[in-house]
Amino acid sequence: MTTCTAGPRNLAARVPRPPPVRRAPRAGLTRGAALPIVLLISSMMLVTSAAWFEASLSAARATANAQDAVQAFHAADLALTLCARSAIAGTAPAVAGVAAEPSGWKLEQTFAANAFAPIAQWPGSVAAPQCMVEAWRLSTRPEARAYLLTARGFGRTQESQAWLQLELVVDGQKIERHWRRVAARPF
Repeated sequence: MTTCTAGPRNLAARVPRPPPVRRAPRAGLTRGAALPIVLLISSMMLVTSAAWFEASLSAARATANAQDAVQAFHAADLALTLCARSAIAGTAPAVAGVAAEPSGWKLEQTFAANAFAPIAQWPGSVAAPQCMVEAWRLSTRPEARAYLLTARGFGRTQESQAWLQLELVVDGQKIERHWRRVAARPF
C-alpha cells in the first residue's frame, strides 16, 4: 500500500495564495490628521499658560495694593494718636470752634492750610502723614473741650491714602475718644 502524501494539508501548501489586498488610504482621515490635533493641543496650552500668567499678575497687583493700603492706614493711625496727644496737651494748632460738627476737613484748601505733620516721615510713604484739629463746641456740655481730629496717611504713591477720624472730648479729667474711619477720600 502506498501512502498518499497529497492530503488536505499538503494541498494547501501547494496552492499559491493570492497576494494580500491593499486598501487605499481614506482621504483626510489618516493622512494629515496629526497636524491639526497637535496645533489644537498646543493652542490650548498657550491659552492656559496666558491665563495663568494674567492671574499671577493680577494677584501681584492686588498684593501690592493691599500693602499700600495697610501702610497708609498705619501712617494715619500714628498721626491720629500723636495728634490726640497734642490736642489733649493743648499744643496742637486747632481751627476755631463751631457749634455744629466740623466739616473743614472735607475741603482741600482748608485741610492743606491747617494740617500739620506730627512726624517728619513715615518709612516707605511718599509723604509724611498729616493731621488737622478742629475745635467743636458741644451745646449739651459747654464746659467740655471737644475736637474733631482728622488724619491722612500715605502709601508708596500719592493715590494710596487712608483717612481716619477721632472725636475727642476733654471734660475735666475725663477724656472720651470716639474713633471712626473715613470711608472715602473727601478730595
